[in-house]
Amino acid sequence: MEDLSLHILDIAENSIRAGATEIKIRIEEDVDNNLLSVSISDNGKGMDEEMLKKAADPFFTTKGERRIGLGLSLLGQAARESMGDFRINSEKDRGTVIEARFQYNHIDRKPIGDVAQTLIVLITANPDIDFLYEQINRRGHHVIDTKEIKKSSRNKSVSIQKLIKIIRNTIGPSMHT
Repeated sequence: MEDLSLHILDIAENSIRAGATEIKIRIEEDVDNNLLSVSISDNGKGMDEEMLKKAADPFFTTKGERRIGLGLSLLGQAARESMGDFRINSEKDRGTVIEARFQYNHIDRKPIGDVAQTLIVLITANPDIDFLYEQINRRGHHVIDTKEIKKSSRNKSVSIQKLIKIIRNTIGPSMHT
């Protein structure tokens, strides 16, 4: 995958397949400490110990139509290639947390990519799932919470145009750093 937003999309889609009703995505750019952190957590069905041990293996997948599961292994590889680390924490019937940390200025660190577009795709394709997105960087702490957006909407549904405007106004057209 060319950028981190595509990894986020892939992992969030895994969360959806695992029955998650809430997905939290957090990106923190800590330039002063030369660290970029990406975290995706969900309240899906989680993994037992045996599945957790296999989760980052590229030849393991729970998807019947494919024999390989490259998403987690590629994100782990991308983190390690940029002097970072990768962790998966999961508990059966309680959800999963994926964390990847990267050396911010490492020459091999993938760009963040168009996170706004990734969020637009995820949220518009899955209106019944609550997404919480946090972006922390030198420009501030920005939050998009679809549960709050829906709550503030009179008819409890949000038009795609309004949602796109909220996302673009909150995090900008894209994050390609």
